[in-house]
Amino acid sequence: MDQFPHPDPSRRAALRGVAAAAAAGGIASLLPAAVSAAAAANPVQPVAFERPASVPGVQPFKAAIPQAALDDLKLRLSMTRWPDQELVPDWSQGLPLARLQALADHWQHHYDWRQAEAKLNAFPQFITRIDGLDIHFLHVRSKHPNALPIVLTHGWPGSVFEFIKSIGPLVDPTAHGGKAEDAFHVVIPSLPGYGFSGKPTSTGWGLPHIARAWATLMRRLGYKKWVAQGGDWGAGVTTWLAKQHADGLAAIHLNLPILFPPPIEGEPDKEEQATIAQLVAFDGSKSGYAKLQGTRPQTIGYALADSPVAQAAWIYEKLGEWTDSHHQPESVLTLDDMLDNISLYWLTDSGASSARLYAESFTTDFATQKLDLPVAVSLFPGELYHPPRKWAERVYAKLYYWNEAARGGHFAAFEQPTLFTAELRRAFATVR
Repeated sequence: MDQFPHPDPSRRAALRGVAAAAAAGGIASLLPAAVSAAAAANPVQPVAFERPASVPGVQPFKAAIPQAALDDLKLRLSMTRWPDQELVPDWSQGLPLARLQALADHWQHHYDWRQAEAKLNAFPQFITRIDGLDIHFLHVRSKHPNALPIVLTHGWPGSVFEFIKSIGPLVDPTAHGGKAEDAFHVVIPSLPGYGFSGKPTSTGWGLPHIARAWATLMRRLGYKKWVAQGGDWGAGVTTWLAKQHADGLAAIHLNLPILFPPPIEGEPDKEEQATIAQLVAFDGSKSGYAKLQGTRPQTIGYALADSPVAQAAWIYEKLGEWTDSHHQPESVLTLDDMLDNISLYWLTDSGASSARLYAESFTTDFATQKLDLPVAVSLFPGELYHPPRKWAERVYAKLYYWNEAARGGHFAAFEQPTLFTAELRRAFATVR
């Protein structure tokens, strides 16, 4: 890739020029021929579902990024100025240069965002306004009449793309190795400031507010009994839904139980000491992203808004460290899977707005909460920490399901959709 050591006004002029040409339809020659080939080789598979009826205050939505934005992305990738290579043979100084260069090369020359749009647009999507903010969500109803409504909430640096491969098995279990009684009606919102949801223009959209908005959404969709699931920020939202006793909420499922600070009683035993050591190590050497986003989201936002490679690095590092892959995320996710998610952040300019959730809630609301609604937990081996069941029993008065999966990490649904789906079927079988 070309090197541009001085991003001077000529670079900005070039970007303006390519945007103008794209608007006139003159940039097609910049797009790789592999784009159309990839589209033909990877058709989107149809999913059986019932299209939701019209709901007042809910408008249909389809993803359609302007071509000029895609052409601008290709140009910016071609003009990346790279730093020197890291001085260590591992990830201890951050994401290795060669790994990111390979990802950026695929993004520039082979990746096709239109295929990502097709994945999203294969499902019913909507926008609804709650407390003055537009909330984007997928709403996929099952053909099975007794399906259980569920709201699935993503985290950072995730998006609704995390759940795409689970939608079919959840809504149409008879076509995916399950039974009719396993069926769910699925609602997947984009967090405020993420993806196609609106960006808050004032403070106050922390986890408790988001949870209230999700309760409003499920009520607006007409669901009187429903369940909720989440990991990462999604676990925080889901926990607050239970804390607030959201109307109609029957049970929750977490793949990241929020048990920090640890609910220790007396002298910690060896199992507890091991988990405490994981939390201390994470805080000491792996939480820089959270402290930066929690204290200076605007400052990091400039880099994330201006450089697609910066945005890719910010997310790809976490995919490498937090998947159950030993820093080989390509072993559990395809490059296109990862770039679907990264591209959504870039194309919606969500770097700063997503980071602000850390300033809103990371040191206040994202913490141990005592719950008295039914709680199910699935632990995945590649998760950031592994709490003992006794901690969950101390704060979840109605813990009724606890299981440790064979594979998977922090992005459980993204990495292991089959195992994730199986966990939800088992966890909610008794609350239908």
